[in-house]
Amino acid sequence: MFIGEYTHNIDNKKRLAIPSRFRKELGEKSILTRGLDNCLFLYPVQEWQKFSEKLGQLSMGQVSTRSFARLMLSGAVEVEFDNLGRILLPDYLKTYADLKKKIVIAGVLNRLEIWDKDIWDNYKKEIEKNTDAIAEKLGELGLI
Repeated sequence: MFIGEYTHNIDNKKRLAIPSRFRKELGEKSILTRGLDNCLFLYPVQEWQKFSEKLGQLSMGQVSTRSFARLMLSGAVEVEFDNLGRILLPDYLKTYADLKKKIVIAGVLNRLEIWDKDIWDNYKKEIEKNTDAIAEKLGELGLI
């Protein structure tokens, strides 16, 4: 399970160091793809397989499901860690998430999310303003 939040920098060669405690769970290779809310998702291979199987079961008759599957699958790339625990961020994914220099890597149960620090800080402020409404909705769903 991935939890926690870490701040790192992208180096001049577009490499990002992933915290060692996360690398242990990710294994030697992982899948990096477009995420939601202006971030990237980094999955362990086994979690990516589960996720992509679910995508494959979606009806291709609906525009929204086709679009979501395209977004996630066409943007996916297998990444390997170098001996310093860094991954290379492809230009198209770096552009998609508007990643600059300072990056937040957030653990979110079965995946990591990679955010530009400024975008993350703004997102977090907005979410924190709405915690009561979010908690109420989760209560209606029986989750809290």
